[in-house]
Amino acid sequence: MSHHHHDKESDMSFREKLEKLLQHWVKHNTDHAKTYREWMEKVEMEDMKEVAKRLEEAAAMTIQINEKFEEAIRSVAKT
Repeated sequence: MSHHHHDKESDMSFREKLEKLLQHWVKHNTDHAKTYREWMEKVEMEDMKEVAKRLEEAAAMTIQINEKFEEAIRSVAKT
């Protein structure tokens, strides 16, 4: 007797999995960028300007990474 295991992920095509993963990374990075900016505000209140600057840079870089993931999502949709 053969057993078939069907779950939502295994029933998705490669492209669907890839798009879902990219979307997950975008959300994950957005959450991180928000946290970096929250901490940036906290360290600014402690007069830690250099740390605040680095946290803002990290947040901006994270958003730039998301732009690449979003470009990838659009490319997946086109192919």
